[in-house]
Amino acid sequence: MRLRSKNLGFATGLYGAFLLAYATIASVMDDGNPATEVEAPVNAAAGVWLLVGWLGGTAHALFLRSKVFRSQPRHPAPSVAWGRDPAPPPSYRRPTVPPAPPSYRAPAGPPPSFPRPSWNDMGAMPVSRSLDGLGIDRIKPYVLTRKIGEGGQGAVYLAHGPDGQPVAIKVLHNRIIGGAAERESFVKEAAMARRVRPFATARVIDVGVIEDLAYIVSEYVPGPSLERLVRDEGPRDGDSLTRLAIGTVAALNGIHAADVVHRDFKPANVLVGPDGPRVIDFGIARAVDRFTMTSGGLRGTLIYMSPEQISGDPVGPASDIFSWASTMLFGATGRHAFDGASHPHIYRMILQHHPDLSVLPAALRDPVAACLAKDPRARPTAAEVMMAVTG
Repeated sequence: MRLRSKNLGFATGLYGAFLLAYATIASVMDDGNPATEVEAPVNAAAGVWLLVGWLGGTAHALFLRSKVFRSQPRHPAPSVAWGRDPAPPPSYRRPTVPPAPPSYRAPAGPPPSFPRPSWNDMGAMPVSRSLDGLGIDRIKPYVLTRKIGEGGQGAVYLAHGPDGQPVAIKVLHNRIIGGAAERESFVKEAAMARRVRPFATARVIDVGVIEDLAYIVSEYVPGPSLERLVRDEGPRDGDSLTRLAIGTVAALNGIHAADVVHRDFKPANVLVGPDGPRVIDFGIARAVDRFTMTSGGLRGTLIYMSPEQISGDPVGPASDIFSWASTMLFGATGRHAFDGASHPHIYRMILQHHPDLSVLPAALRDPVAACLAKDPRARPTAAEVMMAVTG
């Protein structure tokens, strides 16, 4: 047992020495003969020795007990309330956090998180993340309402401008690669579409890039795409198809007059509104190919590409004319003009196959046949197609 002070240890050792001395003296004076009488003074001294040792030992034993088995203070059980930590006992002291060094400044507020790049109100980016997980509520000064479509290039949202007029905003899937110079070049090239006269097209209102996300604001056309219309209601009849052909080729004439090539003309990029067909997404494909991060290979919709597109040759207005003719065949039949079970099969169909045009109205057969020429130099211009159809 460990004693609590040096004095207690000294007293214990002293009583042990007394006991040992008594045992030693008794053994020396004892001759082993019971008949031998011990002198009275010796008996008296031995008795006093034992009595003093016993009394002293008893007194100190009581003193030692109070020292060794000292009672510990009892603390009342802490009261625990719902949602609160138990109170510490009175003797408990919470550890103090050492102050930060002078050169350190603790960041204010919660620790930062690193989600996808979010939009803010300082530029033209959204301020919250509530529409389809893309993080868009506002592209200043437009307020986004809902998602109305999505394709290979991006997602399209219905929005309203400061005047309350509806607009369509496309946010591209692919990220802009490079720095400020590349972003500026993308905006300039995509903004060339604003030079296109707005008849039979959805007018481009604005183009912008924030960080590496690009968006395009255009006129909102309330109506389905030609692809959806044919899927839902079936192919177009003769007069409807002729009006569709005239409206869309007039749109291509205006696009080409502004030195812009569509590069992705297809049924999904023709909207059928209350006032007639409107061509959308013109002039965007080239900017997307040049300045966005893509996985390589062909860009666009393969089954509506021209022979020069899939061959890697230079692409000009004649490529749009070929794609326009393929789109008119889809409108008349509900089938792709150059469909196939695999990419190589589709390549061969585009390069070699001549589809049946008998389903087309008479006014469209010869113009469409000329537009489907495999050699781009043999195809008519958009203006010549307009004259052929209306003449």
